Amino acid sequence: MNQTSPFHPLGPSRHALAEGVLWDDLCGVIRWTDIHASRLWQFDPATGESRDWALPARLACFALTHRPGHLLLALENQLARFDTATGQLVVLEDIEPEVPFTRANDGRCDRSGNLVFGTLNEGGSDKIASFYRYSAQGVLSRLALPKAAITNSICFSPDGETMYFTDSPTLRIMACDYDGRTGDIDRIRGFAELDPTLGGEPDGSTVDADGFLWNAQWGASRVVRYAPDGRMDTVVHVDARQPSCVAFVGHELDQLAITSARQGLEDLELSSHPLHGAVFLGKAPTGRGLRESRYGHASQASHA
Repeated sequence: MNQTSPFHPLGPSRHALAEGVLWDDLCGVIRWTDIHASRLWQFDPATGESRDWALPARLACFALTHRPGHLLLALENQLARFDTATGQLVVLEDIEPEVPFTRANDGRCDRSGNLVFGTLNEGGSDKIASFYRYSAQGVLSRLALPKAAITNSICFSPDGETMYFTDSPTLRIMACDYDGRTGDIDRIRGFAELDPTLGGEPDGSTVDADGFLWNAQWGASRVVRYAPDGRMDTVVHVDARQPSCVAFVGHELDQLAITSARQGLEDLELSSHPLHGAVFLGKAPTGRGLRESRYGHASQASHA
């Protein structure tokens, strides 16, 4: 098993809960959210400049569209369109208005241009959260997956026919057969299980061009690469206790961006370890990424 470390923070910003990192190839920037700060962030590797936008609610995850700078947002209880050039935000749909104590959480576009995301229970550990699909046609529906407490690790195999997901407290990353055209689910099964003695939980994931899954492991200071058969392949050590999401970035898709969080950590630990909450960037020890799937179809570029 390989191990590596040297990843550097993108800048001085430290986040309460950075998440949802991805590479926007049309704009040449890394994007992520600081959920609790209700802010969308971007970093331009070419200039070294960062920018952020304040939003009216916590931003759980987001998807690129086929129009540069236009994003589909999963705010805490609503889906919305957002134009980074003008700051215009248009609400599209409510998320679980009938379920108290939940908010949106992890999400990613499937290979067919639909946003797949989940919710989490902010009121306790009961499994009341669900997984959803917001279709390229603008229809929101619940996926036939088990209820969860904290949905995470949503990503798709290169051919789009396998979906990965987790209910983080279970310490198990799951897989299922997935039809991007219909959202149909079949053959739900276990994929990988974390060692409970290491103290981590599976958080955000991505899949590389070879079909290996990379998972940020909250509380364990590491990102783990799993082979398509679930075997642990590579470990990347992170200088922050709570890595939260991982993505391949850069024009060659050969670098990793890793978000982390400060929430829940004691003041003494935060002061003695100032990298908690940073977004890290470094050369991937192996593998290359896939272009991020975009919401909608290319023909919708004029009005996405």
